[in-house]
This record gives sequence, C-alpha cells and structure tokens, in this order.
Amino acid sequence: MKFISINFMKNYRIYFMEAMSMDLHAHLFGLEQALQQSATRSDTRQLARLLADDFVEFGASGHVWGSKAEVIDGLQDEVFSARSMTEFVVKMLSEHVALVTYRCHRSGVGTSLRSSVWRAEEGQWQMVFHQGTPLAVD
Repeated sequence: MKFISINFMKNYRIYFMEAMSMDLHAHLFGLEQALQQSATRSDTRQLARLLADDFVEFGASGHVWGSKAEVIDGLQDEVFSARSMTEFVVKMLSEHVALVTYRCHRSGVGTSLRSSVWRAEEGQWQMVFHQGTPLAVD
C-alpha cells in the first residue's frame, strides 16, 4: 500500500506542476501582451507595477535603457505601432524566475526575436530584463 500511495503522490505532483506551468504560461503571455498595448505603455502606474526596480532593456534599435525610470519616461513619448506575438515559450530558470522568448511582429517595423526575464516576488511577476533582436531582412 505504501508504494501505491507514493506513486499516486508522485503522479499527482507531476500533474499539479503541469497545470501550474500551463497557468504560468498563460499568465506571462498576458503580461507580455499587456506591455505591448498602447494603454499599458502610456500608464506609468501600470508600468511601475510590471517592471522590476532593477529592470534593464536592450532594445531592438540597439538602444540600452538602464533603468525602470528611463523606460517609463521614454514610453510616454513613444509613437505607438501595433504588435503581435508568435512562438511564445516559457522556460523556468528557478522556482521564481522565468525566461520568456517569442517573435514580435510590429506594424511598419518588422519582426524581431524577443526575450524577457520575469521574477516573482511576493506573488507578483515583474519583468527584470528584456531584449529585442531584429531579424535580418532578406
């Protein structure tokens, strides 16, 4: 009986982790998607909630934003263009840190490869790092 109980708990944990992974995938997809929306990009309170205090970004343009404040200030003057994501993948780096990768299609600009590092603190996921790499135009 003990063996069956252990197997049951082991299988239960596997299914539980898979369910958590699917939920986390959807959650991080939603957060990334929110950061691509005009309403979020112009909302300083929302940005402050989504970006970690130690946030850094290497933009697809080659520009480096070295602080959360610099990113938030820069987005207030942004000329917005619609974006969409494909090939969205989440890889857990630790219990509270996830790497997200995807292709970003931006109207009038083209496609870039994107990567973000998200960290959970006190139950809230915040972006710590983001990088955009433009795809070569053939």
